[in-house]
Amino acid sequence: MVNIAVLGCGRIGAMHAANVAAHPRTNLEMVFDVNEMAVTNVSNAHQVQAARSAQEVFASDRVQAVLVATATPTHADYIEMAIAAGKPVLCEKPIDLNLERVNRCAEVVSKSTVPIQLGFNRRYDPGHAAAREACLAGKIGDLHQVIITARDPALPPRAYLEEAGGLFRDMTIHDFDLARFMLNEEPVEVFALANALIDPVLGRELGEVDSAMIILRTASGKQCHINNSRTAVYGYDQRVELMGSSGMLISDNRKPHELKHYGAFGVETAEPYQLFFLERYEEAFMASIDGFVNCIENGATPLAGFEDGRRALILAEAAYLSMAEKRIVQVSEIG
Repeated sequence: MVNIAVLGCGRIGAMHAANVAAHPRTNLEMVFDVNEMAVTNVSNAHQVQAARSAQEVFASDRVQAVLVATATPTHADYIEMAIAAGKPVLCEKPIDLNLERVNRCAEVVSKSTVPIQLGFNRRYDPGHAAAREACLAGKIGDLHQVIITARDPALPPRAYLEEAGGLFRDMTIHDFDLARFMLNEEPVEVFALANALIDPVLGRELGEVDSAMIILRTASGKQCHINNSRTAVYGYDQRVELMGSSGMLISDNRKPHELKHYGAFGVETAEPYQLFFLERYEEAFMASIDGFVNCIENGATPLAGFEDGRRALILAEAAYLSMAEKRIVQVSEIG
């Protein structure tokens, strides 16, 4: 059993704490959050100690590893604190909203052997993982195209959007990572189109977009199309399609059940897709803890490491530049 402390007790932190407590190979040792009510709720729910500070977590001899699910501006600091304490860390994405800060953190990471895993949970999704494995095994011949659809069920609250760092850094960053994972090559060109179509007034006020289409191309010519929307009234839309020289693979959406209704006003009417990421990627989140434990106990390489987080942010910055200048951007242009 690996004793893990969870930093951050908001929505995703509370989920991680519950998963760590329920996982057969981990023990929830301690939790921390600057929000006293949030940390009290989680500590009471699992009967574990609520730390008074992050420093207390990193100094504790009982804590063997940490899971960081705090606000984004703290991620790089906590990664560096974990390295200094010699504690493996699983950190939610993104590493930071500022690429320069990520690059400074990368210098610290490069001098350490402490395992660092990034929270790109979609790599651990059973369907997505099976599609990649089948592609690598040659099931569809040479891979030509990757199509990634990622649409949220509803526009987040204004307060969230004000702090999120923008669509590409907050939402699409998952898709940039998944694109690299599926292509198995680095994109070298990015072209992005984005608008505020769902709430144009809010978009103008925040200087934000809510709907996007992005094209990536690798040096060998492989293509990837990512399409995002902050609102899909039919549920959390998550699909990946791989097109190759001899076939196609699809990792599709999930519904609560597979019942279909046939009647006078419609046929094959079914339930909407699962509500949001907590439901859709439940198995993936637990599998990511498996991967984290394997890194700690067996020296395995993280399926999603620090450099994956840095490269995903670089693609996000390239997409912003493309959107602003209305042109194809070479990824090499981004520092």
